[in-house]
Amino acid sequence: MPPSSVAPKPGPGSSETGAVQPDELPAFTALTGSNSIVQRTLFPVTLKFEDIGCKVGSKSDSVLKQKTILNGITGTVSPGEVLAMLGPSGSGKTTLLTALGGRLAGKLSGRITYNGEPFSGTIRRKTGFVSQDDVLYQHLTVFETLLFTALLRLPDSLKEHDKVRHVESVIAELGLTKCRSSMIGGPLLRGISGGEKKRVSIGQEMLINPSLLLLDEPTSGLDSTTAQRIMNTIRGLAGGGRTIVTTIHQPSSRVYQMFDKVVLLSEGRPIYYGSGSGAMEYFSSIGFSPSIPINPADLLLDLANGVAPDYCEKKTEDVREYLLAAYEKNIWSKAKTEVRSSETINDTSGGGGLKHRRGEKWSTSWWNEFCILIARGLRERRFEAFNKLRIFQVLSVAILGGLLWWQTPPSHIDDRIAMIFFYSVFWGFYPLYNAVFTFPQDRAILRKEKSSSMYRLSSYFLARTVADLPLDLALPAAFTVVFYFMGGLTPRPLPFLLSLLNILLAVLVSQGLGLLFGALLMDVKQAATLASVTTLVFLIAGGYYVRRIPPFIGWIRYLSFSYYSYRMLLGVQYGEGDVYECGGGGGGTSYCRVADFPAVKAVGLGGLWVDAAAMVAMLVGYRVLAYFALRRAL
Repeated sequence: MPPSSVAPKPGPGSSETGAVQPDELPAFTALTGSNSIVQRTLFPVTLKFEDIGCKVGSKSDSVLKQKTILNGITGTVSPGEVLAMLGPSGSGKTTLLTALGGRLAGKLSGRITYNGEPFSGTIRRKTGFVSQDDVLYQHLTVFETLLFTALLRLPDSLKEHDKVRHVESVIAELGLTKCRSSMIGGPLLRGISGGEKKRVSIGQEMLINPSLLLLDEPTSGLDSTTAQRIMNTIRGLAGGGRTIVTTIHQPSSRVYQMFDKVVLLSEGRPIYYGSGSGAMEYFSSIGFSPSIPINPADLLLDLANGVAPDYCEKKTEDVREYLLAAYEKNIWSKAKTEVRSSETINDTSGGGGLKHRRGEKWSTSWWNEFCILIARGLRERRFEAFNKLRIFQVLSVAILGGLLWWQTPPSHIDDRIAMIFFYSVFWGFYPLYNAVFTFPQDRAILRKEKSSSMYRLSSYFLARTVADLPLDLALPAAFTVVFYFMGGLTPRPLPFLLSLLNILLAVLVSQGLGLLFGALLMDVKQAATLASVTTLVFLIAGGYYVRRIPPFIGWIRYLSFSYYSYRMLLGVQYGEGDVYECGGGGGGTSYCRVADFPAVKAVGLGGLWVDAAAMVAMLVGYRVLAYFALRRAL
């Protein structure tokens, strides 16, 4: 776990080009034997792919059909080269990139090799994958984001201060020094720019010094100048002996000139494969010669969309079929020869080699993962955990409830029992609605980090729930201190302590149920709807509103944790022999047994240990089910 002494430090000095001085990078030198992340990688990878195809099931008019996403794509990319995959939206670029990264779960056919070997855990650890969307924690700073990534992904053989210095070197190399202490930001939180976020995403992958770097639309949503800077960075990384594959939608002419090779896709099929500089010459040779100077990418995308632009000399009714035929005639055999020229390719069909993942080793121990993830969770939620709105919400309800039930005398047993029921229900259901958001909101980043084998799911699950405990337990404790004594409940220390423990247990059980709903559905709206129905049923069957439930449906109350919490609170406040003033006649005062009061008699007193055991069983059961539901969802 990163100690509290690790704080953001000034970035190392850099030259005008951003290169870090050799004496500032002992940690990275130990990793790569290099003084700069753009110089070289120790394990060059040659990527080759042949006849790649992918089909997915689609349901139309109740008939299950196979839809072809990719068909017959062949190519190779060597260390130091940048291969760009171009094509219109829906042409299969991201699917192909995902397949090359060993992350495609669909039905994959064809052959993919990495230095002549199929995809494996070893290759996965040497592969960096940057998704199109910058999936980052918005409340972490740039330095914290990269630091926690380094702590999780770099091996234990490196000391913590070496990992910190390695993070500093990556920050300097990627030009992030000025924003190193700025928050990432999000839709409602101002943070760093889009280009800086993209460089942070690239930096997360560069921390492991990847031999193969895959990037999905790295310039999407960026202006031309920022896109140029990002591609300059990527071009520099290729200069370090890395194999770079990127998808790109509509590059500028300056960006296009950085591509060593280009694959042009049209509806999942290739219509060009070759050098970037040779694309215009090829299309001119088959009749599509532009009559005006244009960006090569514009011509390629027009043709991939099946359109012969007005500025081209050749016109044909079916451009796409013409280009596919030309590819088969002029490029296909050459691409095959290039792929097969120097090595035997092993079959990786049936999932792109994902089956090799079982034997994969983790970078650090389970306990270290757990501690690091707790530290990250606390830092990420340090602003939202005790924000003013949530504190105001809880304390205002506590004060308002305390005023409404102000010092309720024991003789007003109706009001006291209503107060106890409200007390149990509020802290039975309030945490549930907060917990249903947990996994759906973290889904994107969890999938990203899990696909990179950053940590075990079990360590994440436990750390995520433990990191939430300060908020989950502190607010109900503060609520209890205010509401309990204002409402006039038994002021003795033992009943107060037992009531507090009961509420804290109810909070944890409620949170577990919320986590289960979120993990089962992985959709905030659906999970919140299910939570609403469940809480309504539990509320009605909790023993206060309906006291004579028909036997055929009476079992529902035993599934309600609010029922057990309500019974336990009653048992803490009252004993079997307690009485209350129930009126009198002839100038005297009459007393009745609390146990005979209808609202109490309906649920009964006693059995505290049985109720507590049921709550503990729910606490464990809900969380175990939530864990397995989360595994299934991912």
